[in-house]
Amino acid sequence: MKNIIKIFLSLMTFSSVFAQNTAENDYYRILTLPVPESMLLEVGGITTMPNGDVAIGTRRGDVWIINNAYMNGGSAPYFRKFATGLHEILGLVYKNGAFYCTQRGELTKLIDKNGDGKADVYETVYNLPISGHYHEYTYGPKVMPDGSMIITGNVAFGDEEWWRGESRRPGRGWAMKISEDGKLEPYATGMRSPCGIGAIDGEFWYGDNQGDWMGSGFIAQVNKGDFMGHPAGLRWTGEPNSPVKLTTEQLYAKIDPRKTKDANGFYIKPENIESERGKYLFEMKKDIPELKLPAVWLPHGILGISTSEIIKDETNGAFGPFVGQLFIGDQGKSNLTRVFIEKINGEYQGAAFPFKDGFQSGTLRMVFGNDGSMFVGETNRGWGSAGTTTSGVERLVWTGKMPFEMKTLKATPDGFEIEFTKPINKATAANFKNYQIRSFIYKYQPVYGSPTVDEKFLNVKGLKISDDGMKVRLLVDGLREHYIHELKSDGVKDLDDKMLLHNTAYYTLNNIPSGEKMSNFIPRPANLKVNATATAEVKLTTPDDAKAKKMVVKAPTFEEIKPLLQKHTCLACHQTEKRMVGPAYKDVAKRGYSDTKIVELIYKPQPKNWPEYATEMAPMPQVPRADALKIATWINSLKK
Repeated sequence: MKNIIKIFLSLMTFSSVFAQNTAENDYYRILTLPVPESMLLEVGGITTMPNGDVAIGTRRGDVWIINNAYMNGGSAPYFRKFATGLHEILGLVYKNGAFYCTQRGELTKLIDKNGDGKADVYETVYNLPISGHYHEYTYGPKVMPDGSMIITGNVAFGDEEWWRGESRRPGRGWAMKISEDGKLEPYATGMRSPCGIGAIDGEFWYGDNQGDWMGSGFIAQVNKGDFMGHPAGLRWTGEPNSPVKLTTEQLYAKIDPRKTKDANGFYIKPENIESERGKYLFEMKKDIPELKLPAVWLPHGILGISTSEIIKDETNGAFGPFVGQLFIGDQGKSNLTRVFIEKINGEYQGAAFPFKDGFQSGTLRMVFGNDGSMFVGETNRGWGSAGTTTSGVERLVWTGKMPFEMKTLKATPDGFEIEFTKPINKATAANFKNYQIRSFIYKYQPVYGSPTVDEKFLNVKGLKISDDGMKVRLLVDGLREHYIHELKSDGVKDLDDKMLLHNTAYYTLNNIPSGEKMSNFIPRPANLKVNATATAEVKLTTPDDAKAKKMVVKAPTFEEIKPLLQKHTCLACHQTEKRMVGPAYKDVAKRGYSDTKIVELIYKPQPKNWPEYATEMAPMPQVPRADALKIATWINSLKK
């Protein structure tokens, strides 16, 4: 039997590895924990116990302790049920010999008093008011240095358009601080879907998703009294204990979201909002000092769509070369993003890098194990996510091989400094053609999401390579505070002639630091043009251009195309027959676009083609053209 188990574990590992990005897999491997066949393990919380065991809380209301989660000696892990009968656990910590978890309507303490390995005390730490709306999730807790715990409450949707957030009960759209003896203190508001939470160096961090008032996903450090941008929770700022004093009407005086309906009952853009739609968060902060800006934006559809857990690498190198950096999960894209943060002029900012794809389901919760590997708890919650399954637990292990990556990207007074994980080939690093920088931002608006706007390509005027070949400093013309700066380093190689594993970073430049500017640098050749390979503007409207090149590709079925729609986050805004944030696919098919045109509109949407929609589709340049063409042919097959 023992040999059979070893063979089974080997097959599980091979299957998981085979499905991953093979280049990434040379450095970080995903090992899938085998789960009993009868167990639907939709993980909502995960934590490591002092003895190294891993405990998980599930959306179905159980707490399991996993013995031998590391599968030492080829032995299978053992799942032991610790507690049951809870309501949608979406966070779990182990503290002073007890578990704390969030249920839908309370923060709960679970205690094993008689030592039999099962909870025999289910103690309510705090009751949370709920309306019964399905989307009123409660996340956390995260333990703070004083022993208190912070939890967050998701808003509800549905009184207006389905995606428009509402705070039907106190605490929805808020972060709340709860003492061990059960006293609640409102902490901050302006949150929409605050599943992404973390306690980093004694500070509370939060991440949100694209949606109404949220142009894209992001993470931010949150202090008491901060307003994060979404107005739903402002409904309760008149309460005596509210640390936020901003009112709904004060915000609406700057951007008024109130709308009128069209003949079909859908909300349309009012005339008076057109001038307001160009406002950005950093502009609003001038009038609303409580407004907290993102520390790091996570470009929507590129790095993620559903921001989740925020953890810090404190493994002292057991997880690889990124000690002290943050890792962010994403429920929709089933991936991990790596974030380097720094503090400039008292504000956090930093760079986000792609890190790891290929997980079997939505990466909702993560924790480091005692050996420095990362355990990832997963669920797609029925919404769908990239991957092959609905849920599970996987373990991410560093192989010990050093990946060639941009380790950090730091702001300088006149540009950026890239630090690499390995020495670079200086000839490739000195080639200006190997760098492209563009800056862009998102709108702050009450409709769903935002396209990237105000895009500019910046000139790298000079560069300087460190003597040890570990750093390149770039002199950049046209830096813009509060904008996202995308840096592509195509063509830079290491001493083994290998390309970067991931060649793109996204730096959120809240402040340009002061200090000494670069001297004795290599100047850019005078005749070298700025590399500005933006997606070409699509000039055609509907109907499609009769001269468009026809691509003949067999149309896939929905079941065949569904994995691509999930992978590229299309299903977050579109359904086959029903109007959502965007038009139904059948309605797109009726427009008569060619397959080629649909592909181009994926890369460069034309909102003027759909004036009846209050929101604008974001460009999706990250979708491979082969995938875009398959999606386009499937859409057009719906005409038949």
